[in-house]
Amino acid sequence: MKCKHEIVQLIINHSMAVIKSIRQGLPPIHPEGYPFIAIFFITSLILGCIWNPLFWIGLILTLWCLSFFRDPERVSPISKNLLISPADGKICFTGTVIPPEKLGLPLVEMTRISIFMNIFSCHVNRIPMNGTITSVSYKTGKFFNAELEKASEHNECNTLIINTPHGDIAVLQTAGLIARRIVCWAKNGDSVIAGQRFGLIRFGSRLDVYFPKNGKLHVLTGQRAIAGETILASFHLSE
Repeated sequence: MKCKHEIVQLIINHSMAVIKSIRQGLPPIHPEGYPFIAIFFITSLILGCIWNPLFWIGLILTLWCLSFFRDPERVSPISKNLLISPADGKICFTGTVIPPEKLGLPLVEMTRISIFMNIFSCHVNRIPMNGTITSVSYKTGKFFNAELEKASEHNECNTLIINTPHGDIAVLQTAGLIARRIVCWAKNGDSVIAGQRFGLIRFGSRLDVYFPKNGKLHVLTGQRAIAGETILASFHLSE
């Protein structure tokens, strides 16, 4: 009996070591995702009782949900002169525009960079530049495809205005065709640093960054950006 007990204990210890190793190799999951992951998994179990193959389909969707809410650590460049990407995804627009009136910014030309996050992107959003948040505003709207130009004007959105050493910049979280929930933890008056987490959007969406025209672009349309790490633009680089 003692020998069997030792074997069982050895198997348990080995299994725990394997699970720990797997967990250490995977990025952390943001707490916002726990309810959805639980719903996906429980639904998989229920469907599996009806027809076994449905369990495996549900399990694949559960793994996708785990991936969607991943929240990896990022190493942000330390400089007050760099504008860092607030989102993972494809850069779908770079150019000079007049910001929408809903942002509350002066109606003068600014540079805009738009980043589209698909359903496989990491959706945790990060602060693009050191500064102080002077405004946080949420507006209801429609749910056009986030890659379309009209999404910036008409879709449901949340706007952060950040006062920085180089002037005010705006970060616009825009809901998309599938996204139905914008989450923002930042508050008016918060002092923030580049790379700091401030929100996320469920499921598939877009972020626009508006900043003064004297910022030098470092990215191109079609390029992939990594939140908290990719340098979008720089100011006073010679300094």
